[in-house]
Amino acid sequence: MNDHAVSHAADIDKQVRGYMAVFVTLLALTVITVGVSYLHLEVHHAVMVALAIACFKASLVLLFFMHLISERQLIFVILAFTVAFFLVLMIVPILTNLNHVHI
Repeated sequence: MNDHAVSHAADIDKQVRGYMAVFVTLLALTVITVGVSYLHLEVHHAVMVALAIACFKASLVLLFFMHLISERQLIFVILAFTVAFFLVLMIVPILTNLNHVHI
């Protein structure tokens, strides 16, 4: 085989090992999420921990399986605006509800 074919095979092998590492990490985080569900935490604490783990898992999927880790900086700026808009959409109803409760 020529050097190009060997180099290409090594690149593919490196990518597959990376995918497998991310897959094992996702499995481990899933086990941790299930383990947290068996802890006797208050509901809002359990939800916060589960959402934090889910956000970390989503970032792994976005970065590695959707290949955003090799994208240019512009994609991260757009992603940041999307996350900010999502947070506003989640926080405004909560604040509106707290305003009606008069805490």
